This record gives sequence, C-alpha cells and structure tokens, in this order.
Amino acid sequence: MPVKNIVDDASAHMKKAVEHVQQQLSKVRTGRASATLLDNVKVEYYGEATPVGQVGSISTPDARSILIQPWDRTTLNAIEKAILAANLGITPQSDGQVIRINVPPLTEERRKDIVKMCKKIAEEGKLAVRNIRRDANEELKKAEKTEHFSEDERKRGEDEVQKHTDRYVKDIDVILEAKEKEVMEE
Repeated sequence: MPVKNIVDDASAHMKKAVEHVQQQLSKVRTGRASATLLDNVKVEYYGEATPVGQVGSISTPDARSILIQPWDRTTLNAIEKAILAANLGITPQSDGQVIRINVPPLTEERRKDIVKMCKKIAEEGKLAVRNIRRDANEELKKAEKTEHFSEDERKRGEDEVQKHTDRYVKDIDVILEAKEKEVMEE
C-alpha cells in the first residue's frame, strides 16, 4: 500500500472523528430550544421505535420553546412518554393538538457541568484522532518492510499524518470553543 493511500485513509478517518464530535456536541442541550434536542427520542409507533421527527413536525417558534405537531393525534401520549423517558430535563405539555416543550434557562452550575461534558466529548474525539495517527504510523512501518520503500518515504508519510493530526485536533478545539461560548453566553 503506497504511502499516499495510507495517509489519505488516515485523513479520511480523522475527518469522520471530527464530524462525530461535532454531531455529539450538537445534541448537547444549551438552554436554547433546538429540534436536535429530540434527535435521540424514540416513540413507540405501531410497535416500532420511531424517531419523534418521523411522527410529527418539530419547530422552534422562539428561543425557549419547541413545538411538536403529530401527524396522527393518537400518538400524543406516546410522544409525551418518550420525551419523559429520554430524561432530557424537560417536561412536555399537551393541549390535545400539539405538544409544547418549554426549555428553561440553565443555571450557572448546570452550564459548567455541560461545558465539562463537552470537553469530555472533545477529548474523546482527539483521542480517536491520535489513535488513527498511531495506526497509520504502524501501517507505514509495516509497508516500509513489506513493500520495500525507503525510510525517507516512511518519514515523509509520518510527517504528513502528523500534519493531518494537528489540523483535525485544532478543528476539534475550534468546535469545542464555539460550543463553550454558546453554552456560557445564553
């Protein structure tokens, strides 16, 4: 496997790790109403665990509330139960037509806890990137022996992998910094 393939493969995996961190951080509650808050909520619908977004429309009429309008009104109770069971720290209120969720403002202590959780997610992402770097470097060493390319080529490959590692770790730091700012400024 040529050096370029190993480096490109490592870079693609690192990019996926960064995207995963971004996805995980987008699900973290900030005190501002967001439909992504309900992404992991599954509703029991005709015997199937169905995402809440597939049984009704979700909107955010303002910064502090989420509105769920089910397509089938018989699912109102199931949606409410699913939201409560998801343990998001929010309470749904139904008027028989729609479900309203008021997102309370966060306390300073809760904000700090959320920032800690975000830092943990980011650190796991950085660890994943570093593990990908380690694996790529091991692959380069194996390929140097089996495919008989020079030590200089392997070192250039390792340098290239390190550049990608540095870039993606920096990307995670930027994403984390933006999320911290979002959480603390509400």
